Amino acid sequence: MEVIKQEKKAILVVSFGTSYEETRKLTIEAIEDKVRSQYPDWEVRRAFTSGKIIKKLKERDNLHVDRVAEALQRLQDEGYTTVAVQSLHVIPGIEYEEVQAEVERFRDNNAFQKIELAYPLLYSMGQEGMSDDFTTLLKALQEQLPQSIEDNEAVVLMGHGSPHPTHAFYLVLQYKAEQRGMKNLFFYTVEGAPAIEDVVEELREKDIQQVTLMPFMLVAGDHAHNDMAGSEEDSAKSQLEAVGIDVQVYMRGLGENEAVQKIYLQRLEEAIRHLDSPCV
Repeated sequence: MEVIKQEKKAILVVSFGTSYEETRKLTIEAIEDKVRSQYPDWEVRRAFTSGKIIKKLKERDNLHVDRVAEALQRLQDEGYTTVAVQSLHVIPGIEYEEVQAEVERFRDNNAFQKIELAYPLLYSMGQEGMSDDFTTLLKALQEQLPQSIEDNEAVVLMGHGSPHPTHAFYLVLQYKAEQRGMKNLFFYTVEGAPAIEDVVEELREKDIQQVTLMPFMLVAGDHAHNDMAGSEEDSAKSQLEAVGIDVQVYMRGLGENEAVQKIYLQRLEEAIRHLDSPCV
């Protein structure tokens, strides 16, 4: 007689990670807490995709964080039957695809009765009845933008960038922002184009006098403190100041934005709904 396992459910919250404790609490942990509140019958676990950050936390703080494969293996060993994996990545780039590959591996091995991966912050553009994630995110960003931006002012957001083709999402976001009439809002990336140098040139052409710098990343970690707002001459802040632009810094990751947190929870809700559908 076949023994039917009692359902045991878990949610794995996956992010690149950060070694900055304050921003981790305000972003990753804040989202995890909301997940626990919304799904009290589910075990909630954490995994990072950055081996470098995992190693640093272990050596510096004696804090262990699992990689995705480790976390999923642990859930399998503990007898979990149903798993929803929530990615806190911004775009479906290399890191997201690595998470996707691990989920597929555990699915192919029948490690769980059901496993589903939720979409990252940006995924679809409203085509074929799908959601327009770009417009939704731009609406969420308005929660943290200045109430009014004068003609000689701008907001510059720093994304990470990726060699993955979905790096183009940053350009789509810029286009969508302009379509929505969100004037003087500029995106640049640490890796790839447009670079901060490109944005500085455009700001000079527009005679922008004041800029608010913001990280367009889940957390306000190393990139935000150094590449964006650091004192080195190649930081975004220093390059803007070098051409006479006054700079204000908004040192908060996207994960602190409650409207962004809500998007992630909606992604998770969709994944869990798919777990419950007969086609899984």
